Amino acid sequence: MAFLQDITLGQYYPADSFVHRLDPRTKIMGILASMIALIAAHTFWELLISFALLLAVIIISKLPPLLVLRNLKPFIWLFLITLIFHILLFSGGTILATVPLLKIHIYREGLLNGLLYSVRLAEFVLLAAVLTLTTSPMEITDALDRFLSPFKRIGLPTHEFVLMITLALRFIPTLITEADRLRKAQLSRGAVFEGNLLQRLKSVIPLIVPLFISVFKRADDLAIAMDSRCYVGGRNRTSFKMLTFGYADYAVFIGLMLYVLIFFIIGG
Repeated sequence: MAFLQDITLGQYYPADSFVHRLDPRTKIMGILASMIALIAAHTFWELLISFALLLAVIIISKLPPLLVLRNLKPFIWLFLITLIFHILLFSGGTILATVPLLKIHIYREGLLNGLLYSVRLAEFVLLAAVLTLTTSPMEITDALDRFLSPFKRIGLPTHEFVLMITLALRFIPTLITEADRLRKAQLSRGAVFEGNLLQRLKSVIPLIVPLFISVFKRADDLAIAMDSRCYVGGRNRTSFKMLTFGYADYAVFIGLMLYVLIFFIIGG
């Protein structure tokens, strides 16, 4: 469970930087545009360019690079599974090796495709981490509420939907801390979290039940607190901070459009 400490999704890192001062809508659209560009990337050179730009954003944001990069650690198994599936299921091309027992050929193209998709997934994780580290949950709430406001006209409960997303992001760090506290409590009682995969799965079960009880208790306390303050979601609610686009946001928009256009031209 210690690996959960490496996840910073939902955590906000306060700093006085150019990226922090951008409108949250600009940052959300920037992340989406970057993901679209990654989908259009089909070579390692394109992924390298996108990673270099992502690293530049991290530096401009004044974020500790290790704080962002450590988000990759919990997803290593996902990257490995992606790589293995591409290696085993790809057929055709140059044979690099053969697995004797399974009689499966490992192709050069399958290996490269597996690495390509694994690196792409890694950059997706880093983009999401940069967004949450440079944008507070309240700013994300206001931005999503503005994005989804047209759907209010057809009766969709957009405010409640945005509120659920915000609360989920807000309580990720809290749940991680709670899981770590329960783990330490179990260790003090003699629990063992080492061993093979089956033993580790069995050791996690004593953590799941109290963690779920804690989650439901926090949800109930939050509901009571909101109800005691007469919270009512809907179109009559206003925002404390009004979102406005500045010159920097328009400049970023132009840069993002050029960025995505170039990647589609190169990918095509």
